[in-house]
This record gives sequence, structure tokens and C-alpha cells, in this order.
Amino acid sequence: MRTADSKSSRKDAVRRALKGGPVSHDPRDSGERAFLVGLDSRVRLRTGGKRSVTAGARAARDAATSVAAGVRAPSIPEFSAEESLDELRSLATSAGAVVVGEVLQHKDRPDPATLIGSGKLEEIQGAAASANADLILFDHDLSPSQQRNIERILHKRVIDRTQLILDIFARHAKTREGQLQVELAQLEYMLPRLAGRGVEMSQLGGGIGTRGPGETQLETDRRKIYRRIRHVKEQIENVRRIRAQQRQRRESVPVATVALVGYTNAGKSTLFNAMTKAEVLASPQMFATLDPTIRGVELPSRRKVLLSDTVGFIRNLPHTLVSAFRATLEEVQRAALVLHVSDAGSPLTAEQDAQVELVLKELEAEKKPRLHVMNKIDLLEPKQREALLDDARTVHVSAVRDLGIATLLERIDQMLEEDPVSRVRLNVPQKEGKVLAMLAAQSRIYSREYRDGVVEMEAEAPASVVRRVREYVVKSSS
Repeated sequence: MRTADSKSSRKDAVRRALKGGPVSHDPRDSGERAFLVGLDSRVRLRTGGKRSVTAGARAARDAATSVAAGVRAPSIPEFSAEESLDELRSLATSAGAVVVGEVLQHKDRPDPATLIGSGKLEEIQGAAASANADLILFDHDLSPSQQRNIERILHKRVIDRTQLILDIFARHAKTREGQLQVELAQLEYMLPRLAGRGVEMSQLGGGIGTRGPGETQLETDRRKIYRRIRHVKEQIENVRRIRAQQRQRRESVPVATVALVGYTNAGKSTLFNAMTKAEVLASPQMFATLDPTIRGVELPSRRKVLLSDTVGFIRNLPHTLVSAFRATLEEVQRAALVLHVSDAGSPLTAEQDAQVELVLKELEAEKKPRLHVMNKIDLLEPKQREALLDDARTVHVSAVRDLGIATLLERIDQMLEEDPVSRVRLNVPQKEGKVLAMLAAQSRIYSREYRDGVVEMEAEAPASVVRRVREYVVKSSS
């Protein structure tokens, strides 16, 4: 039998979902203690050998040819089971839980009924009880029947990886758009999990005069959730329409958009602040940034570009979230240049980069012009930093120490094709003060001489600026 606490928490979740708005249960409010469970499943490959894989590894292998800038790699690195469990620990901490224990089950293949086997579950039941755990977090996506079977044995609340990520998203969504996107993902996650709840899903009504055919509570909840999903999708579509109108207005002027992408906690928001001098939230917590932020940046050529900060990616990012956040991630699809930010100090950089590639492929943005930004070089040893070399596709920076930012801006300037920069000679009358002020503000001036009331200058300016002063252009020097 499932515990009463489990039943009531599920009923509360359904009630809050039907009421509207993302469901976020803050473990910090009750000091929840979490026990982590990982699975190292060994599957037999066609070659006859065995290889340890984690959830999503097969999808990573299938996408092995999707790598940055069209460079083919022999294989996509995979997270080990231990590394995956470490990531789950970080997710749990970001959700505010206190990790009180963990176990990693090694098994040839996942158990279809309980994922890790009933014997191991009984062992976990004792360990979780000894640690006084409030909930069990699985580093795996559980089917509805698996979740029910596990709860029946453990008598604890069971949360899988997707549900945990959704909870973190619900906590961090601040704008109405972000809240709608998270709510849609939660509703679609909850829908197949309504069945098998027990007595609360019995026929409506009861007693004399109410017997006979009728609609079950399960059917009622499903109908209400379907209705809520349609309503949320309509609202998101309205947001998408407004965003498209805003994008059209932006695209009517020659201002390119540069999108920051990367694994969660790679330092995108800190880099965004360093490049734009903005003050968006930069936090070591995973998924601290959910709501898109766009700010203007001036490049060394005096060109203006728009920099977009986006939600961080993660291994096995729930498909419902990718779909729900598609309106936000359209900034990546429409960007003139994608800055792929990686944590240079992480031992899992290759694995994290591979997962970013998978999400970019799902967004159909894997062929976008790309610049790889290796961040957090300040955390490396001095000898490691000295050995780092920038190349045509990679720049090394420390956003928190403002190291390499000037080089990064120069490289962006070189790679952008929108509003190209050219070097020109101009003769501008001194009385044209507004023209001279505009050139000083929006171009790079290399020489300036005053002769007979005319300012002779050589400048490097974007095409949009050159068009505005074409009557003063003497000769293009490039």
C-alpha cells in the first residue's frame, strides 16, 4: 500500500496543477532530506562486448556526428554512472534538499517493474529509514508503473530526474512566460501519472442514487488537465507571437544577435554580465537563469550587437522542457552567431559539450556559426593557463576576473557578417557637427586632420554608418 503522505502529496499536486501555475515544492521550507539512487546498467553491444552506459548514452551515440562546425568526432563522450550521480547531487542541492545518503546499483539491465530490483529496494528502504530520509531521488526517468511500484515498497515519496529538474525550473521561473513554459512541461509530465492512485480515483459521488455508469475522478482530472494544457499553449503562442513581432522590429535594423549557450552552471550569466555590464542573476546553482535576457553590446569596431542569455542545457534535458521552452530558444535559432560556453576547469567538459550538441541538434541550430568560449580559466593552475592557446574557433576567458573578454569581443567582431565593417576616407565639413559626433561614436577613427574648414579622416565603420555619410566618402581604402 502506498502511504497516506504519498497519496495526499499527489492529490495536492493535481489540485495545484488544475488551479494553474507551475508547481514548486520547496524542500527548504520543511528541511527535506534526500536519498539518492543511481543505476549503472550494462548492456550488450553488437560486438559482443559490454560497456557501462547511463541514461541517454544511446541517444548520444546516435548523434555522434553532430559536432561543432561540422568537425566529425569518432564518438561522443558519455557520463559514467558515478559522474551522473554526482550531477544528481548538484541538482538536489539546487532544489534545496539535504543529501543524507546515496547508493549506486550495478545491474546488467534495468528491471522493468522497479528499475533496480526489489531486493535492492528493500536494502534502500532500510538505509533511507536509518538516514531519516523524506524522499528518494532517482537518477533516471521512471515510468508511471515503476514509480508506483517503488513507492509501494519504500513507503516514501519517489521523484525521478525529470520531476526534479521540473521542480528547479518552477522555482527559478520569474517572468510570466517562463512560468507558463514550466507549467506546460509539468502538466505534460503529470498526465500519464494520474492512473493508479487508489481510492481517490474511484467513481464520483457515492451512496443511494449515485450508482451506475459515471465518469471516474481519473477521467475528470485528465479532462481538466487537457483543458489547462490547451489554455497554457494558447498563452505561450501569444507570447511567441509577441516575441516574433519584437524580433521583426529588431531585424528591421542591421543589428545582429549573438546567443550564449552551454551546459548549466558553465558561467553564461557571469560572462553575459562581463560583456554587457548588466547585473543579471549569476548563481552557482543549476538553472539559475530561465528567463531570456537581451542586452546591447558594443564591439571594438563600434558595431552594436544584441547578446542573448539562454537557459542552460543538461544531460537528458526533458523533451517536454525543450518543447515548452522552444519560444525562448528561438533566439538561438535566429542568432547570427552562437557562443558555446564551456567550463574549462571541469573534468566533464567533453561530456557536457556533447550534450549541448545534442540539444542544439534538436533545436536545428547545430550548423550555426559557432565560437567556443572556454570559461573559468582562473580556476586552472598557472601552468595550465600558460599552455592555453586561442585559435580560430576557441577563445579562453575568465568572466569573473574579466580575462580574455577584449579578445572575445574582437573575435566576435571578425566572425559577424551582418553590417560588415569597411575602411574609408572622408572629408567632412567642420560645420557638420552631428555627422562628426556620429562618426566619433559609431566608428573607429585612425587619423584626423583639419584643413580649410574640412576634417579629413580615415575611419573604419559599419556599412550602415557608411551609407549615412556616403556623400563625404572620398575613397575606400579596403
